[in-house]
Amino acid sequence: MPVPRADEYHSFEREIDKWRMRRKDTNDRKSYDEVFDQQNLMIIYKLLSDGVFDKLDFPISTGKEGNVYRASTKDGQLVAVKIYRTATSTFRDMAKYVHGDPRFGGLTNNKRKLIYAWANKEYLNLKAFARVGVRVPKAIAQTKNVVVMEYIGDENEPARELRNVKLEDPEPVARKILDYLRLAYKKARLVHSDISEFNILMPSEEPVIIDVGQAVLLDHPTAQEWLERDVGNVVRYFKKLGVVLDIKKELEVIRKQ
Repeated sequence: MPVPRADEYHSFEREIDKWRMRRKDTNDRKSYDEVFDQQNLMIIYKLLSDGVFDKLDFPISTGKEGNVYRASTKDGQLVAVKIYRTATSTFRDMAKYVHGDPRFGGLTNNKRKLIYAWANKEYLNLKAFARVGVRVPKAIAQTKNVVVMEYIGDENEPARELRNVKLEDPEPVARKILDYLRLAYKKARLVHSDISEFNILMPSEEPVIIDVGQAVLLDHPTAQEWLERDVGNVVRYFKKLGVVLDIKKELEVIRKQ
């Protein structure tokens, strides 16, 4: 990574620090400190310098593994910037989704390298899902533990998760999600492995699948078990909304040759 000019970089660092200090909540500040360490600042500065985006606007979500921010480009386009914490305590959970994936053979248990692989895996999976017609955020760029993708939402707020949306007609949404699982399985040879009402966004009546870092290829040893869990999660959630689905039948449709 090229070394930035000292004056430009320090100016950028001061802006990030001002942004952090505006957070009144102690937990918010701690989260910012974990995400905006020196290495991540260098990565973000490089993405800014390359014109991937022009400024960070505000946080969209804060999670155990990392934070997501809305950002703006120079021409006014909105993007999402996902920054994984390299000091995350959940990297062992990540390992079971990365080890066994032939795209990442020979990877050690080095925490930092594992998280870099996870971010790269999310970027590759976004592209793979999109190629076969699964609606996911468009992948834009990835550097080490930072992934830049399409922002899902409008000028006022990010799109809400499925669990926070009242559906007028839930059955077509359930069918669309199951169809996405089928397309991913048959055409991309991928299983999402963690689908739920928490990682489906609803900008309209068209669901958008997010958090695809854990998606695995079909030759992963646990792919079929995780597919069954995914379908079970969809059936369980929509049953509460009055939609009757049969897990066994839905799995048969997805797996049918």
